[in-house]
Amino acid sequence: MKPRLLFTIMVALALTLTGGGYAVAAPTKCTGASKTKSCKSAPTSAASKGRSASAGKKQAGKKRATKSGKIANVRHTLAGRLAVAKKQAARARAADDPITLRLDEHGQPRLSSSAFYVANQNTGEILLQKNARAVIPIASITKLMTAIVVLESRSDLHEMLTITDSDVDYLKGTHSRLGVGTRLTREDMLHLALMSSENRAASALARHYPGGRAAFIEAMNVKARLIGMTDTRFYDSTGLTPRNVSSPRDLSRLVIAASGYAKIREFSTTEERYIYINGHPRRFGNTNGLVKSADWVISVSKTGYISEAGRCLVMQAWMQDQPLVIVLMDANGRNMRTVDAQRVRLWLEERPERLAATRREQQG
Repeated sequence: MKPRLLFTIMVALALTLTGGGYAVAAPTKCTGASKTKSCKSAPTSAASKGRSASAGKKQAGKKRATKSGKIANVRHTLAGRLAVAKKQAARARAADDPITLRLDEHGQPRLSSSAFYVANQNTGEILLQKNARAVIPIASITKLMTAIVVLESRSDLHEMLTITDSDVDYLKGTHSRLGVGTRLTREDMLHLALMSSENRAASALARHYPGGRAAFIEAMNVKARLIGMTDTRFYDSTGLTPRNVSSPRDLSRLVIAASGYAKIREFSTTEERYIYINGHPRRFGNTNGLVKSADWVISVSKTGYISEAGRCLVMQAWMQDQPLVIVLMDANGRNMRTVDAQRVRLWLEERPERLAATRREQQG
């Protein structure tokens, strides 16, 4: 009897004995000629369920990971918004909080500047001073002398000057929006040097001086001696080098000299200006925010900063119809030079008799 026929008879006998109801267990292994398609697809139950469970766990893991990622993103976004909100609140508090005036044992305001000099220009009376003869780097306060030399040279203010690679700051690596090849009038270069402290503009002004940069630096030092700046020495027109040094007392003389030039008064106190560069308008602002304040009447202004000099500010400011010369050098902190200036103003407003006395002396 053929094996296939024998197998069929045995199956039929089994069905007869069990009454036709049975469950056939899936074969665990197919051997020999019986490895048919149906044999290969037979495995079910435990193995199939195992794979299904494993796939389910993976899918659940992916969902959990996705959910965790979304939560992390939300937390990151909230943290960022919270940080921004804190900064905005801090700015608001700083804007609302008045400048506190603290006095020392002599009744004078405590300032963060390591050296300063405040005097009445009309009478020469010194109102405040500290380390007035200290010889220190002056940074971009230099540009006031740069402007004086340019104007005294009587060079054509409408002549076009070009920024070249020799005007690029390779000493401190400072940024400038005046790219190599930029062409502006000498007047525009002077305006940007005084208002926005543009180093490349100040460099170009010296380079285009009759006799070149060396002659320009010599003219700066000659002018310093002529106006009595005995503690002062210039080595460049920008102030980027710490070799440019002076004292607060000398810088008061520089401010007084600079106040005699209408262009310096105008350009150093301009709040902002738009200048076309390569066909596009660019906004340049004043580095001294006090020129925009209604509390101040400022006729000459210049800021300065390099690491060796700290934060510096010089001004000619009017109070009670009197011109004051304010020199603040090496202030401790980014905004402290303007805070110191505010403290000086508050101190004088609280003691108006100081300036009133000098006015009476002048009138008498």
